Amino acid sequence: MAIDFCPGSKKFKNPQPENIKCPSCGTEVEVWTDEIQFLCPNCKNTTIRQQEGASCLDWCKYAKECVGGATYNKYMQNKAITTKEKLIKELEEYFGKDTKRINHAQKVMGYAEDLLKQEKADWHIVIPASILHDVGIKAAEEKYGSCSGHLQEKEGPQIARQILLKVSLKKEDIEEICRIIGHHHSPGVVNTQNFKVLYDADWLVNFAESDYFKKHTSASRPDALRNDCVREKEEVDTNDEAKLKNIIHKVFLTNAGKALAEKLYLSESKPINQEKE
Repeated sequence: MAIDFCPGSKKFKNPQPENIKCPSCGTEVEVWTDEIQFLCPNCKNTTIRQQEGASCLDWCKYAKECVGGATYNKYMQNKAITTKEKLIKELEEYFGKDTKRINHAQKVMGYAEDLLKQEKADWHIVIPASILHDVGIKAAEEKYGSCSGHLQEKEGPQIARQILLKVSLKKEDIEEICRIIGHHHSPGVVNTQNFKVLYDADWLVNFAESDYFKKHTSASRPDALRNDCVREKEEVDTNDEAKLKNIIHKVFLTNAGKALAEKLYLSESKPINQEKE
């Protein structure tokens, strides 16, 4: 069958208007089927419409050729928005009243989005990983009475996998995300750019938590460089800028992460020499 006549692509090539009730005020708003967000003319609230399940554009190797680059890119952008919203909702349901963990994940996600603007990594891997990277904490605390990094890594992947299966991601993407979550305290085990961006985003938040160094100095780290950084943190106050800058250069894995850490946490930040990674 010719690609031009693929029945699965019809709704993407020929979007139709439909009336949707605003969840905030109940006003009916006309929205085209290829639009994922709409502004209610009555209450002025913006609503993100959920995409239902996977479509042929998610798995067909001819998808972009079939519907055209513009339509395909718009679909993937819409999917990214809804995937993020779904995962945040799942995270909130999982952690319940534990707003500390939820807020931490959302901050990490925000920094991940910032780093993705400069680093060549995959949004559809890094953002889900950033939202779910700490889901193992709850199980670790319940099972072992500890939230140590290696216990988070042990418990996190299976919980993350259950959540990711609900949002219709590709199997290979789920496996990569879970692998990152399973080693997010252990740099060097996974050496991809996706891992590095997630790792740096997590550290950008951890640096801002005033008691972070004290909490984690006793946690075991398999990576030799990481161990050096932990030992150094036992001796340094984050107000000691010379030593803090040295820590930043040792801990962060991407140039964008190092530069942003200096900008955020050093009062007189200077550009970092750009080196090939």
